[in-house]
Amino acid sequence: MEKRKFRLADVVLSVICVVFVAEAAAPVASIGNSQYFWWLFMILAFLLPYGLISSELGTAFPGDGGLYDWIHTAWPDSRWGARASWYYWINFPLWMASLAVMCPELLGYVFGWQPGPVWSLVIQLAFIWIVTVVAFYPVCDSIVILNLSAAIKILLAVTVGVLGIVYVARNGFVNDMSAGTFLPSFDLDSLSYISVIIFNFLGFEVVCTYAGSMADPRRQIPQAIVTGGVVIAAIYLFSAFGIGAAVPTRDISVDSGLIDAVSLMTGRTGGVLVGIVALLFLVTLFGNMISWSMGVNSTAAYAAERGDMPAVFTRRRKDNDMPVGSALVSGIVASAVCLLGAAIQAVSPDSSLFWSFFALNLVMLLLSYMPVFPAFLALRRKYPQAERPFRVPGGPGMLRVLAYVPMVLIGLSILFTAVPLSTDRETLATILPITVGSVISVLLGELLIAVRRHHQPRSGG
Repeated sequence: MEKRKFRLADVVLSVICVVFVAEAAAPVASIGNSQYFWWLFMILAFLLPYGLISSELGTAFPGDGGLYDWIHTAWPDSRWGARASWYYWINFPLWMASLAVMCPELLGYVFGWQPGPVWSLVIQLAFIWIVTVVAFYPVCDSIVILNLSAAIKILLAVTVGVLGIVYVARNGFVNDMSAGTFLPSFDLDSLSYISVIIFNFLGFEVVCTYAGSMADPRRQIPQAIVTGGVVIAAIYLFSAFGIGAAVPTRDISVDSGLIDAVSLMTGRTGGVLVGIVALLFLVTLFGNMISWSMGVNSTAAYAAERGDMPAVFTRRRKDNDMPVGSALVSGIVASAVCLLGAAIQAVSPDSSLFWSFFALNLVMLLLSYMPVFPAFLALRRKYPQAERPFRVPGGPGMLRVLAYVPMVLIGLSILFTAVPLSTDRETLATILPITVGSVISVLLGELLIAVRRHHQPRSGG
C-alpha cells in the first residue's frame, strides 16, 4: 500500500500549524500599541529573510536533519551542529511543560470548575504523555490533527479580531490610541517581549523535515513557506488588534490573554462562547506540540546517529522508524519540569510558571537558530553548484544583510530576555531564574556533547 503524501494544501496548513503560536499573542499585546510597530518591523527584518533562507536550504539540502543538517554540512568538523541540535531539542520539553501548565485553567473555562493542585498536575502530565505517544507515529498519520489545528488557529485569530472590531464600534477603544502610543517603546519590559515576536515566526525548518512525506518537496516547500508566511503575518496582526482593542494593557495576562480578550469583548467571564474558545485553544496547543515534536525528534535522532547527541536519541521504532528515544526523553523532562513547577507553586502561589518556562524554552530555541544564518552563507560558498530549486535573490552584499540582520535580532532578543539589565528586585526575580536555567541548559549540553564524542567516534554526515 502506497504511503500517503502531503498535498500542497496540507503543507501550507502544516506551516500555519507549526509557525502560528496562538498562546504567544498575549505577551506581545501587553506592551501596548507599540506592538504594531514591532510586528511590522519583525515581519520585514526577520520573517522575510528567514522565510527566504529556509526555502533555499530546505530545498537544496532536504532531509530529516533540518537545521542540524544545514549547520553540520556547513561546518562538519565543528561542534556548532551538535550545539544547535541540543538547544533545539531541549527547548521542546520546556515549551511542552509551559503549555501543560495552561491546560488546567483552560479546562476550567470549558467545564466551569477549577481543578485543585493534584488534579492540575494530573492534567498537565496527561497533556505531556498524549503528545509524547502521538509522536511515536509518522507525521502523515497525524495530518488530520495538523490541518484541524491550523484551521482552528485561523478561526480563533479571526474571531478575536472581529470581536475587537465589534467591541470598538460599540464601546470605543479601552487603551489610549493617540499617535504617540504607536511609536516603538524601548523600555526593558517591552524589549523583553520582542523575543516572543521572533518566536512567533520560527518553525519553517520543521516543515522541511516532512520532505519525505511530501509528493514534491522541492516545489511544495517554498510555495508553502511563502503562502503560509503571508497568512501568518496577516492573522498575527489581526488578532493583535483584537486583544489590544478590548483589553487594558495593564490587565493582559501573559498566559490567558486570549481568553481575557474574549471575556471582556463579550462581557462574560464564562459561558458557552468562552468555553468553546478555551476548548479550541486547547486543541491548538496539542496541534503545536504534535507538529513540533515530529520535527524536533527527527532532528535530535539524526544528530545522535552522527555522534552529536546522546545515544538514547538514536532509538527508533522497528515498524515505522520513528525516533521514540527522543520523544520519551522529552516526555520525561517535561514531566520533571511540571513536577518542579508544582513544588514552586506550592511554595509561591503567585509565581508565573507559564512565563518562566516559556521564556526559558524561548531562549534555548533562539540560540539554536543563531548558526543557521552564517551557515546559509557558508553553504553558498562551499557548494555553489548544488541544485537550488529555490534561490534567495540578490548579490553577496544583499545576502549578508539578509543573513546578519536576523542573527543580530536574535542576539538582542536573547539579551533582553535572559540577562537582567536592571538590578531592581522585580526584574531580578523575573529574569534571574531564566538566566540560571539558560546557563544550566547550555553547560549540560556542552557536557553531554563532550561525553558523547569521547565515547563514540563521529560518523560521516
